[in-house]
Amino acid sequence: MLGRKLGGELLRLRDAAGFTQPQSAEALTATAAKVAKMERGWVPFRDPDIRALCDLYGVDDSATLARLLNLAKADRERRKAKGWWNQYPELRSLVEYVALEDIATGVRTWQGSFVPGLLQTPDYASALAVGNADWEDPDEIERFVEAKIARQARLTESKPLQLWTVIGEGALRQLVGGRNVMRAQLARIAEAATLPNVKVQVVPFLAGSHPGMTSAFSIVSFAEPGAMDVVYMDTTSSTLWLESEADAARHNVTFDRIVRNGLASQDSVTLIERIRKEL
Repeated sequence: MLGRKLGGELLRLRDAAGFTQPQSAEALTATAAKVAKMERGWVPFRDPDIRALCDLYGVDDSATLARLLNLAKADRERRKAKGWWNQYPELRSLVEYVALEDIATGVRTWQGSFVPGLLQTPDYASALAVGNADWEDPDEIERFVEAKIARQARLTESKPLQLWTVIGEGALRQLVGGRNVMRAQLARIAEAATLPNVKVQVVPFLAGSHPGMTSAFSIVSFAEPGAMDVVYMDTTSSTLWLESEADAARHNVTFDRIVRNGLASQDSVTLIERIRKEL
């Protein structure tokens, strides 16, 4: 994503200066295909290439050049990073999201059908996996759950992830794993809500129709300069990434509208405790 942001900025500079990809490639002693890959974020940028292109495009603002170089450096460092999640092939398509979550500064997530992964207990996560019927091997399920729980370390480390989660009341009442599992799961959510970096809200049944009824999604935010929010949506048949500024803005507005249909944080915890007692 950092590479795409950087490539997009250099593409805009090239267009503004009136150069073609072959002309830019000539300045780099490269091929037009390489310039195309760079502008799409498929390959990392070298600092000399950025300087050469900025010279060609007439960019004489030192602040702009410094920002592009810093973005390129962050992009190269992220591409080389190898995380713990690579040890878990059981994560499947979720591995890309976990990698992003590990470097994110904040996540805002809306879930209407189940408890978000960062707040799940092992028993709940296991029951959810069994119910999805995606695995036949119990050992695979165990490894998958182990990886999902490992993600939760981001909530309590020295620079913790800022999590704002909005959950539909139906997800709290669905008996995933049975009453005992759900009692423990609801207690876990209430406990997490006491963390200074975690905000939990519940959209009650009484809210009626609201913008979140069509789909669940997560908005992932980053600290790197120039990195825009990314929207993640997981469907039955595929994983969808939305990486444009327009998509991010639209989902931020939708999230805010869902929040307005939700209970205040303390009232949400009160409802969670009431449901747990009912079980």
